[in-house]
Amino acid sequence: MIRLSRLLAIFAAAAVLSVATSAPAFAGPGDKAVDDIRTLSADDMQGRAPGTPGSEKARAYILSRFAQIGLSPIGDKFEQSFEFAKRDGTKVQGTNLVARIKGTKPGKAMVVSAHYDHLGVRNGEIYNGADDNASGVAGLLAVAEAFKAKPPRHDVIFAVVDAEESGLRGAKAFAAAPPVPLESIALDVNFDMLSKNAKNELYVSGASPFPFLKPILVKVAATAPVTLKLGHDTDADGKQNNWTNQSDHYAFGEKGVPWVYFGVEDHPEYHKPTDDFATVPQDFFKRSVATVIQASLALEKNLNDVAKASGR
Repeated sequence: MIRLSRLLAIFAAAAVLSVATSAPAFAGPGDKAVDDIRTLSADDMQGRAPGTPGSEKARAYILSRFAQIGLSPIGDKFEQSFEFAKRDGTKVQGTNLVARIKGTKPGKAMVVSAHYDHLGVRNGEIYNGADDNASGVAGLLAVAEAFKAKPPRHDVIFAVVDAEESGLRGAKAFAAAPPVPLESIALDVNFDMLSKNAKNELYVSGASPFPFLKPILVKVAATAPVTLKLGHDTDADGKQNNWTNQSDHYAFGEKGVPWVYFGVEDHPEYHKPTDDFATVPQDFFKRSVATVIQASLALEKNLNDVAKASGR
């Protein structure tokens, strides 16, 4: 995730390793997601920087999971390449991975997005990006499994995008040349940092700019396995705490597509080499994955109402 500034008060590193809940270990969906985050944040992925062998290896793993789940491409392949320039002028090729589960009825589509890139290797240290954003990709794959088990009424497009850390490049490339007509996309559901919060809290942003989403999200929050809090989508607590433009959903918002964004607040491992799988509280992560599955199913179920309310 791209955050404009750190929160003034962040949790102690030791606290992140525990989950602030007295509930027993979560037994719902998420076991495969734990394997996904472990694999994507391993040292041999080399931090998944765009245009690197580590990025290529991460893509190969994600594509293998697409195949296991039974996802189909839009067109003849999953890969959608784009090029961008780094600050020093160096050209880099990024690659988005895009799949679809067709709905039982034609019409609007919902995009589920998460970026798979991270910071790579810097000064000899690997920035594995377990929370940022192997966790979001694992959540997306879990959502894909849920929709495959229970086919949606509307098309659901899964966009695993590259180069978020370089300025939302992959999401912007997707939104600039979407694989389906832009007007058919009724909503983007974005995951970025789902796995670490000592207070058992996951945030969902989007209800303030798109108030028609609030009843759906409030209903999900009432029964979610984590404490799901609405917020971080206004300047009420300062611009630095408004997440509207701080992850891939912003690229969709710029094109007029409503969005919701799920993520945790900053923690001591954010953009540090210590953002490893070993620092992921697995019970909270499983609850977080179950929550985004629940929310995604609810949002897709209400997609026609969302489209009407937004004028799409």
